[in-house]
Amino acid sequence: MKEKQQFVTDVQQNEGLIYKIARLYSNTTEDQKDLFQEIVYQLWKSYPSFKGDSKISTWMYRIALNTAITHLKKDNWKPMRIAMDQQLANRMEHADTIIEERVAALYTHIKMLNVVDRGIILLFLEDKSHKEIAEITGFSVTNIGTRIMRIKQQLKKSFKK
Repeated sequence: MKEKQQFVTDVQQNEGLIYKIARLYSNTTEDQKDLFQEIVYQLWKSYPSFKGDSKISTWMYRIALNTAITHLKKDNWKPMRIAMDQQLANRMEHADTIIEERVAALYTHIKMLNVVDRGIILLFLEDKSHKEIAEITGFSVTNIGTRIMRIKQQLKKSFKK
């Protein structure tokens, strides 16, 4: 019981990152909800294996990104339906619509990037350090710096069009 409550607390504290990844890797609201739920399910399945070697948010980013990328690769992706605490489901429903409108254009341009670059720029926009992004993605810190510079250039070109 204690583990379940800790898991719910950890998800609530980091649900913004789950929501952002779900939004970035899905096109419709329904798909976003499905992917959000699938990410939470994968986090729950993997929760006992979290050893605390990294921050919980770093671990959650890695699981969430891997789940989202796997979701994109499946041709006939059908989310596994599980019961989710109502408090977690309700929080996603109350997303700030004003902010949503302002970042919609950014998400549109980010979605044009390849799947790996989407994850990297999302982490960068979350103010993660190059070192943290490297830990999450498995790339070197130098490679992350180079990729971020190239992604920024791609986004600038995309916005100018």
